[in-house]
Amino acid sequence: MVRSDGFSGVERHIATLARAQAEAGHDVTVVGGSQARMRVAMAATGVRTLSGDTLRQAAESVSRAGHPDVVHAHMTAGELTASLASRAPLVATRHFARRRGATTIGRASAMVIRRRLRRQIAISRFVASAIDGSSTVVYPGVGTDNDASTHTRPTALVVQRLQPEKNTDVAVRGFAAGAPAEWTLEIVGRGPELNMLQDLVRDLGIADRTTFLGFRDDVPDLMRSASVLLAPCEVEGLGLSVLEAMSHGLPVIASRAGAHPETVGLAADAQLFEPGDAQDAASMLARMCADATLRARYGAQLAQVQRTNFTPQAQAEATEAVYQQVLA
Repeated sequence: MVRSDGFSGVERHIATLARAQAEAGHDVTVVGGSQARMRVAMAATGVRTLSGDTLRQAAESVSRAGHPDVVHAHMTAGELTASLASRAPLVATRHFARRRGATTIGRASAMVIRRRLRRQIAISRFVASAIDGSSTVVYPGVGTDNDASTHTRPTALVVQRLQPEKNTDVAVRGFAAGAPAEWTLEIVGRGPELNMLQDLVRDLGIADRTTFLGFRDDVPDLMRSASVLLAPCEVEGLGLSVLEAMSHGLPVIASRAGAHPETVGLAADAQLFEPGDAQDAASMLARMCADATLRARYGAQLAQVQRTNFTPQAQAEATEAVYQQVLA
């Protein structure tokens, strides 16, 4: 469960895991997330979906879910709701590299959650090292892309929320300094930094080569045809967009920070630039743009890393092992 009416990274994480759990024979109910999109994601799986738009609605949905063996909550509001609305053993997945309780309300919530919490899952070693309490690392999975990927457009992609902590400006500056004149930049995402970034591309003289795409539901198609993904965030808990790019064999140039060394860093030709260093990113991008053979080789390496380490089936199996510890 998650206390949410959206469908961003956490909700996509839940949907992928729920599908894999249902395919493994488990009886799964998902509480929260955009009901329209969650129902599409759960189509033909047998997974029941219930609303979690508000705390009250989420609590009522948890009560309607019957008597589960385990309640698996995501994010503090979901953890708190589960703590109060269900007596089933509580497992929480931690998505961000920070402790609970940044506010007075958060600290009070954390006290309630800790009394009910049986196990924690961290989505990466980076997250596990920063959160409060012990945890088991279970990497998220993404589906393997079996469609033909062309990667023929001379385009660099950025796919992330336009929030300050995402360092989108580093990707923009790296593109401006490193990409040849015939290359374009596409930025997928929404957020409060949009106006600042639009001003930045004008100041850097790349406004005519940059497109702000906003929210898109065709990101897989963009990843199949683009040639590079830029991932500049220094505090990324894992990065589903990075894993999805890897599944498409799309070369990724990422910050050597957050959980990127645990994903992109597993490839032999890993392209990890120094955190916040746009010139280092530009140098890597320039080499990648100039060498199609390197792009193809590196993309194939990333695809193999994803298929070996980051599948929904592996995620479901590792998650079940945590549940079994709780139920033992």
